[in-house]
Amino acid sequence: MNTDKKQLTGFDLKQLTQWIKELGEPAFRAKQVMEWLVKGYDFNEMRNLPADLIVKLQNNAVAQPATVLERHVSKNDGTEKLLFNLDDSHTVEGVVMRYKHGITFCLSTQVGCAMGCAFCASTLQGRLRNLTAGEMTGMVYLANRMVKPDSISNIVLMGSGEPLDNYDEVLAFLRLISSKESLNIGARHISLSTCGLPDKIRALADEKMQVTLSVSLHASNDEVRKQIMPIAKTHSIKSVLDAAKYYLEQTGRRVVFEYALIQGINDHIDHARELASLLRGMQSHVNLIPLNDVKERNLRASTKAQVEAFLSELTRLKISATVRRQLGDDIFGACGQLRAKRLGTSFADSAGDER
Repeated sequence: MNTDKKQLTGFDLKQLTQWIKELGEPAFRAKQVMEWLVKGYDFNEMRNLPADLIVKLQNNAVAQPATVLERHVSKNDGTEKLLFNLDDSHTVEGVVMRYKHGITFCLSTQVGCAMGCAFCASTLQGRLRNLTAGEMTGMVYLANRMVKPDSISNIVLMGSGEPLDNYDEVLAFLRLISSKESLNIGARHISLSTCGLPDKIRALADEKMQVTLSVSLHASNDEVRKQIMPIAKTHSIKSVLDAAKYYLEQTGRRVVFEYALIQGINDHIDHARELASLLRGMQSHVNLIPLNDVKERNLRASTKAQVEAFLSELTRLKISATVRRQLGDDIFGACGQLRAKRLGTSFADSAGDER
């Protein structure tokens, strides 16, 4: 990553104005530059700027700290999988998903991931580094430019990486992308998925930003969770749920719990009953995820009948739950798959979308 040049997509308007003035330029130029950055444009495309300012910008900053290396469009549902190339040649993914209610962009927050979940391709190389707020914001701008004349209306931080393990940069990104000078995407249209870091969940709750918290639970008890999620050895389900309840109290936002169904591991009816007992009385929703087979780790997807039975039992027990619609199956739609495929990792063909 080039640390000598400023990532302008990481600046809010006030910060950009100050920096522009330090270049010896009038303050009004900052608003012009910001408008082009938000559109996903590079310096040489900023048509209303004087040539000498363009040279200054090119010498001292980068407009877009990522470029689109690969773009795959699903023939089945129009989902677009993007592989971004960063300034240091690392790659991360993003997914454009089209729904009736608008366009959602799924964004990565780290290069790789340190959490080690058994069913996820993102964690194969470990965490190589955190993404900056500028990189995350820039990728949203590029994706938004690609979907024109439509626009991105929702963001989910559910790609590669653990968002709360990159807390400061993610928080800066959330503030940037929701500002009126940026894309003005309100916090209620942003979801953040975490495997469960209680202290960071509480810190985010204290921000009172109204972001939807999505907890990757994937088990109804600690013994099962430890089999598939190393984080469970450090943080119990109780500690995660207590933090989630605190988030609900501080924000008034219901919490979503992700639950990937794995045959013979967490998909028994008793697990559904146990999960219902954990969540009873809490304003929440369970998002059941049909997992793809993970041959390398001997994990098999639950059958359609098992998924339906699990959902039926939760519904009977008055727990709000749905089965996630699978998108982009023909273009390595699950997080980490396309990057792993490019890196030559065999897990890419079998990993499921756990988020």
